[in-house]
Amino acid sequence: MEILVIAPNLKRRLSGVTATIARLVPVQARSIGIVATGPGLPAGVPHVPLWRAATLPRDRWRVWHARRNTEMLLGLILARLLRRRFRLLFTSASQRSHSGWTKWLIRQMDGVVATSAKGAAYLEREADVILHGIDTATFRPADKAALHGRLGLPQGPLIGCFGRIRASKGTDHFVDAMIDLLPARAGTAIVMGRAVDKDRPFLDDLKARVAAAGLEARILFKPEVSVDRMPDWYAALDLYVAPQRWEGFGLTPLEAMACGVPVVATRVGAFEELVGPEAGLLVPPDDLPALRAAIAQMLDDPSLPRMAEAARSRVENGFRIEDEAEALIAVYRRMLS
Repeated sequence: MEILVIAPNLKRRLSGVTATIARLVPVQARSIGIVATGPGLPAGVPHVPLWRAATLPRDRWRVWHARRNTEMLLGLILARLLRRRFRLLFTSASQRSHSGWTKWLIRQMDGVVATSAKGAAYLEREADVILHGIDTATFRPADKAALHGRLGLPQGPLIGCFGRIRASKGTDHFVDAMIDLLPARAGTAIVMGRAVDKDRPFLDDLKARVAAAGLEARILFKPEVSVDRMPDWYAALDLYVAPQRWEGFGLTPLEAMACGVPVVATRVGAFEELVGPEAGLLVPPDDLPALRAAIAQMLDDPSLPRMAEAARSRVENGFRIEDEAEALIAVYRRMLS
């Protein structure tokens, strides 16, 4: 299929943007000629080397779909300096005022997509609002007991908090809530993700708090795993907690819900648009008592298994990755017409 769209990924380390590209491009490639370029993507993603993306023939227009400032800048270099025939598209997941540099880059784009209505309000230009979706064939419920055995996890209720480990993600609130709640309840908490060098002291402090509470066997710290292994870790959970103080979009609650896992989340990012009352509870950000109370309510609720079914149903009926792919392809075709 002829290449019509390039999705650059100019970052080696795993991030939410990288995970989005890894999931989305293979689905889009079923319907349009799209490839990714850049490092850090799984082998199954349609991909061309960066040099080839930069030297495609000038025989037709193509879309350069950027998701980071560096990718917008490279798109501008290709289109303006090297005269490649690219229409420039940017997806913004941020829910805050942009820097002057970012605003300038966004003004140069031919089209803009926002991943939430809240995010669109921060853009000083018209944007298509397209919410992220989930691959419900990959992220799906599974036999929890079997997964516990395969992943080396204890049997019994599991409460998870996944993603980058840093203050903005509220990981400390999750740990503190678990220290308070677990002594009176069955279950194990899992913190899984990566702390970059500047956040290592933050992670070390969390581990010290757990040790001081004598809960090392019940609050587990697991290293980050690759995108393709994440569905099993979600599906093993009974409750997922997204305690962020700030978030641009936040895909983890959708990933959990797709695996039939109810959610407690803060009212940041797109969480209010994602988590319905049938699938979980929402609390104010940076409010440990409210977060702790919501987690306790969920763990003590005998209807939690029914909420698991409702969480899966909510994703299937409004947040499938196919829906996101189709909406983006419509934007590509409009830009190419």
